[in-house]
Amino acid sequence: MIRRAAAGRNALRILDSQVHIRGANPPQRPWPSGRSAPHRPEPLTAEELIRAMEAAGVERAVLVPPSWEGDRNDLALAAARRYPEQLAVMGRLALERPESRELVAGWKNETGMLGMRFTFHLPAQKAWLSDGTADWLWPAAERAGIPLMVLPPGSLSIIDRVAERHPGLKLVIDHLAIPSGQKDEAAFAHLPQLLPLAKRKNVAVKASSLPSYSTERYPYRGLHGHIRAVYDAFGPERLFWGTDLSRLPCSYRQAVTLFTEELPFLSAGDKELVMGRAISDWLGWKL
Repeated sequence: MIRRAAAGRNALRILDSQVHIRGANPPQRPWPSGRSAPHRPEPLTAEELIRAMEAAGVERAVLVPPSWEGDRNDLALAAARRYPEQLAVMGRLALERPESRELVAGWKNETGMLGMRFTFHLPAQKAWLSDGTADWLWPAAERAGIPLMVLPPGSLSIIDRVAERHPGLKLVIDHLAIPSGQKDEAAFAHLPQLLPLAKRKNVAVKASSLPSYSTERYPYRGLHGHIRAVYDAFGPERLFWGTDLSRLPCSYRQAVTLFTEELPFLSAGDKELVMGRAISDWLGWKL
């Protein structure tokens, strides 16, 4: 049985804002068709994740079901039920399907479910933001009090309008909305469009997977100025650390210490917020 080591009274309580776990491909739970075997990632179990968290000093993690599995939440929810003190879920919903609308009102009744997460980075998904497909989601989630995590590279102006029209809707922008495949300065060329969204008090950002967008090695000094710009705009209450662990080019512990040891502009109080307490409050998963 895996047990969480007791945190010391003055220990920093760390919550990872995004991690994927992945099952195998057994007949009773096959992966979606159309995925060629060479591109299927290796399984990552909840138990393996928790051991990695304990080694890195991470107390809790938000599970995000991987997009390549479609809209399945079963594996993540089962893990959250087994380890409720350590794992919870931002689930996926097929927003393009009319029958999904009936699921919103009772969404958080599922044990371990904190909210929903959507990706709008592929052309077909990106179109949903402008062609009306996603229009029903924003008021429905606002009414139900469901926080949303969204990945909207190239569509920040649309997210800004959504946030303005639905001030009661909590939105988290994943990976700072960095476009897929970009590195170094090119990865952050969109910050002039991202930073003004800080004026919307219902918008927060996830500083997640950032080492994946750098060609440097730890401590990724080229990232520091960009993180500072986002910190200055959103403040520590709306800036959430995370890893997207399965994509990291560094160790889990280095992803932690990038923020806890390498960014001198973060005070002790800032680190408490950025590394866990702020997202705990935002999602209603109290530490």
